[in-house]
Amino acid sequence: IRYTKKCATTLSMFLRLTPQLFSGVRAFSSSGSLWKSFNPTLLSLERLSSAEHSGISVLTLNHPKANAINRQLLTELRDAVQIANFDRSIRVLLLRSALQRTFCAGSDLKERLVMSELEVEAHVHRLRSVFTEFQQLSIPTIAVIDGNSLGGGLELALCCDFRIAGSNAKVGFPETSLGILPGAGGSQRLSRLIGATRAKELIFTARRLDAKAAHKIGLVDYYVEDGSGYDRAIELACEILPQAPISLKVSKIAIDRGVEMDLDSGLNLEKQCYAQVIPTKDRMEGLNAFAEKRKPIFKGE
Repeated sequence: IRYTKKCATTLSMFLRLTPQLFSGVRAFSSSGSLWKSFNPTLLSLERLSSAEHSGISVLTLNHPKANAINRQLLTELRDAVQIANFDRSIRVLLLRSALQRTFCAGSDLKERLVMSELEVEAHVHRLRSVFTEFQQLSIPTIAVIDGNSLGGGLELALCCDFRIAGSNAKVGFPETSLGILPGAGGSQRLSRLIGATRAKELIFTARRLDAKAAHKIGLVDYYVEDGSGYDRAIELACEILPQAPISLKVSKIAIDRGVEMDLDSGLNLEKQCYAQVIPTKDRMEGLNAFAEKRKPIFKGE
């Protein structure tokens, strides 16, 4: 196997980041204080209470003005991401909208209009940072796209592991028609998801796609022909819930980081991730359950 200089450099960078990447895998900080100080007005974060859905939480955008991302909504989103990152009771996170016709219309252009150039630059940087934190959540995330998901709204959905579109979904990047470009990671995440050529076509034309067309090019993973995508998202979340939490976390790291590396570096990353599960109680629980022909009970330990 050729071990190139690029491979060595990439792996070296990963190894330096390893303590940060795995900091939330076996040790969880208390999220109680975060919940107590969390009093949002433009979104909500709710744990589903039924026994069959225990472990699923729903982050609901509820800004009456089309869920436009202004400074306040961005701050509340950052706070919600912090809670989701440290609350070990949250096993799967759904992102949805409380509005019937809009998932998220993107940035608040009225607010942007009165910003200075320096303020715009700072705001977009913060937007990009919060979205990256969302993407790097260690738990599986599912976007339920009902209604319009445009610009920054679609960029936010791209930060999720899965996207499920309702029958009335419309997605697209209108930025080039406004004299800008997707600036919160859209140009990068979109091209990695559907390929550079299709990403260029969608961005260059500012075209909007319905749910079926978005599914055809791989922009959404599932779509429903009638109604909301929420029930399908719950079904997917329920399939994920029984799996070992630590296994899910390190699998997500291995996949998300690995696709950015050459194969040799990716295999070494996989080795590092596997090392994280070897000493866990969940691994032994899985082996014992298999031997005893019963379903395992994973505790994330």
